[in-house]
Amino acid sequence: MFERFSREARGAVIEAQLVARATHTRAIDSRHVLVAIAESDGGPARSALTEAGVDVVQLSRSLRADLAGASGLDATALAAIGIDLDEVRRATDATFGDGSFDGVAGRSQRGGKHIPFTPDAKKALELGLREAVRLGASGIDSGHLLLGILRGGSPAAKALQSALAEAGSDDSALRDAVARGSHAA
Repeated sequence: MFERFSREARGAVIEAQLVARATHTRAIDSRHVLVAIAESDGGPARSALTEAGVDVVQLSRSLRADLAGASGLDATALAAIGIDLDEVRRATDATFGDGSFDGVAGRSQRGGKHIPFTPDAKKALELGLREAVRLGASGIDSGHLLLGILRGGSPAAKALQSALAEAGSDDSALRDAVARGSHAA
């Protein structure tokens, strides 16, 4: 399936891995993919989000905060008892090498190791393929991935629906924007 992805859709999947590393999460779920799409420089998905009125900066911030909170260690709770998690990470990395804190804390894969995709992320990618077929596209672009996320019922879908509602928009408007972008390509 990956061979049918456009260059920017492949970039979103690769960027999702970087988001997972940055948020110290053990697996890539659909929220990572949505952050990658929201933070992209362009492409059909980013254009559709913008056309639907979504504040992509706020969406990305909210998802990143959610992902960081899901990583297993609560930095805010630790700070309340005088532990600066960033300082602990710096000291551990300085003593034992880069990434060692994350390995000890069990928060992420170390170094360049592969980070697995969760079933919800795999489902979003599969649904993206179905959206491409439904729209009669020969390949899968980021707009199709976005629609796959929207259909999945995942936390990413809920965050996306919330962002659409805040913008005074809805799923239909986003679908229409993606379809227009798909036919323009």
